[in-house]
Amino acid sequence: MSNTTESVDVDVDVTTAYNQWTQFESFPQFMDGVDEIRQTDDTHTHWKTSIGGVTREFDATITEQHPDERVAWKSVDGTSHAGVITFHRLAESKTRVTAQIDIDPEGIAETVADKTGVISRRIKADMTRFKAFIEARGSETGSWRGDVSPGTR
Repeated sequence: MSNTTESVDVDVDVTTAYNQWTQFESFPQFMDGVDEIRQTDDTHTHWKTSIGGVTREFDATITEQHPDERVAWKSVDGTSHAGVITFHRLAESKTRVTAQIDIDPEGIAETVADKTGVISRRIKADMTRFKAFIEARGSETGSWRGDVSPGTR
């Protein structure tokens, strides 16, 4: 299992950054290789990805979510991964968004990508694109302010 942690400081308030991150269906606009995410209910998403010529589909469950603080998830089938995104208020209009992601590479290509740092660089680039995306908009595309505690999903 590979673990990557990346942070980016965005020039929007913590609520705007958090609200945008809860709009999973917008991820393809700033995440390379993510073709589609469909939120099927408050705690479940279906992902379609294309990375390095490999297309995958899998479902994920939101395991914890607290407004303006964190969103955590884990895959329930297919590609094995889990993670948490945390939001830290740095100033009135500045927020640190930190991604901690665990991925279990599948196959030789993904293992090589992990060992050579490709996966970490991809996550860093996605975080940088999230910064550009939310700062260019200045406001979120929507929000979900529900609370999901561990073990309640």
